[in-house]
Amino acid sequence: MQPLVDPRHGDIEDDASSTKSNSLLSMAGSLLGEISLAKLIVAWLILFIVPAVIVGLVPLIAAAWAGKLAGKLTPALIGIVPIALFVTVAAMGWLFGRRLFRLAESSFWSLNALVIEPAYILGRESLRHLAERMLPEGAAARRRERFRSWSAAASGLLISALALWVLSMAWPASRWSGEMGDLLALKNLAGVALANTLVVVSAYLAVAALAWGLADAAMPPPRDLPQFSAPTPGARTWRVAHLSDVHVVGERYGFRIESGRSGPQGDDRFRRLLRLLEDIHTSAPLDVVLISGDATDAGRSGEWAEFLDALAAHPDIAARVLMLPGNHDINIVDRANPARLDLSIGPNSRLRKIRALSAIEGVQGSRVHVVDPDGKRIGKTLTEALRPHAAELSRFAARGRPYFSTAASDLWDDVFPMVVPPDREDGLGIVLLNSNTDSHFSFTNALGMISAAQAKAMDAVFAQHPKACWLIGLHHHPVEYPRAAKVLSERIGTTLVNGNWFLRRLMPMAKRAILMHGHRHIDWIGECGGLVIVSAPSPVMESKNDASTYFYIHTLEIGADNCLRLLVPQRVDVPGETPEYERSVVEGVVPRAGIEPATP
Repeated sequence: MQPLVDPRHGDIEDDASSTKSNSLLSMAGSLLGEISLAKLIVAWLILFIVPAVIVGLVPLIAAAWAGKLAGKLTPALIGIVPIALFVTVAAMGWLFGRRLFRLAESSFWSLNALVIEPAYILGRESLRHLAERMLPEGAAARRRERFRSWSAAASGLLISALALWVLSMAWPASRWSGEMGDLLALKNLAGVALANTLVVVSAYLAVAALAWGLADAAMPPPRDLPQFSAPTPGARTWRVAHLSDVHVVGERYGFRIESGRSGPQGDDRFRRLLRLLEDIHTSAPLDVVLISGDATDAGRSGEWAEFLDALAAHPDIAARVLMLPGNHDINIVDRANPARLDLSIGPNSRLRKIRALSAIEGVQGSRVHVVDPDGKRIGKTLTEALRPHAAELSRFAARGRPYFSTAASDLWDDVFPMVVPPDREDGLGIVLLNSNTDSHFSFTNALGMISAAQAKAMDAVFAQHPKACWLIGLHHHPVEYPRAAKVLSERIGTTLVNGNWFLRRLMPMAKRAILMHGHRHIDWIGECGGLVIVSAPSPVMESKNDASTYFYIHTLEIGADNCLRLLVPQRVDVPGETPEYERSVVEGVVPRAGIEPATP
């Protein structure tokens, strides 16, 4: 039976959220008709208006309180008040310090992600795009690097100047001192609070944009890896299959959000990939199969079920899989409607984290450890750390009761980074980071950051094993690749918001660490400041069912000098669903993996 419109081929609805089929401008326009006005108002109140009013009122309240206190307290009591305040603040810090710090840090980077980073990236990449178009074809790489550095500094200066102009316009209406009576004059208070907020945010934007621009300009430029290391006789080696962005959809004819009908359907390619890995492992054993995020397309229960079922069919491969969360695993609010908002006070974002955490524990719970924040050492296994919370997690997943929401977020933060300790003091250890920000809007789900808590925990792990080398996995790319782009939209990337800061922290480990990530579906192997960075292509996305895709198997080597080196990787082709391939499957003669060296 052949219907007039074959539903197996999909239709325009499958392209609704696809950035491959729609321009960002057209998608932004379609959002206006889909956004829920009620949710938008509540979200703005929670995320912007209330914090802005608080920021604006704090100076007035502090000044009024200080004036009232100074006028009424006797000199004898004035000496007691500071002690009482100190005791109160210390108690609050002892009880809620970690949670308050995480809230402050999340709010700080959210401000960067919403205001500073997009403005800075837009200015920097626009200038870089213009500069590269002005350069003659075949311009030397060093000349391009200089232009990239200058454009970063220029972008920071321009945005800083614009922020200072806004500050100068808002300053006359601001007020930084007052009395208790002023707080009761609500008619004038709102305007003053808004002006104060504009001054504070503009001042921060002016300083931060300038700092970002200068830091970017002074950062060692990312470069293609000049050459791979040659094998050293007698050196210890590890074979790592690097997968990323497999985007399991959990539907036989389902399309991916990003690619729509321009990409593959269903999960057959992922299953073929696992069969190829098993074939490879039989002839040349693998040590690790790293999945650096976006195991699912939208973090739904059915997608995680399909992912786990596919792995379960290959126990030898599953026993070597190490995975970490991607933005599609935890930040897609609605795969069919990118305009849908997910209120921060609701349970849905926590529920997606619980699904991801449960799947990760099921895959690797007994093989990875969490870091003890108090002892600053590698602590319990993930399974042991989650066991006391198993009943609460199950109840929350079943009912979504809000009383466990905060505890669920704390638990999510506490288990990262996950660590596979080295088998000996000078061996290879693995660190798995969570580089996702909290997003309540599918259209802005892709930005990432590394929290200060994770960075400190990673430093503690390095200090605990000072002679070890490390494979560091995360989802987001920490730096934009040194490639010219055809259109500006390709340049507005989704790097780590604090990627500059993160890379600078890792540079002292450059000879003993290699960074592997996914997210952009781009095949790139390079270095920045001596640190080798490996970006994984998606073995599933970027092509339809009948086209071949590929991934790499990397060989890591530790020589007598205790340095970690990357040898020439092997490219593994994943065949498309051609008639020849389907016949070979039916006949039980599946083609072997096509493996060839990568090009530096």
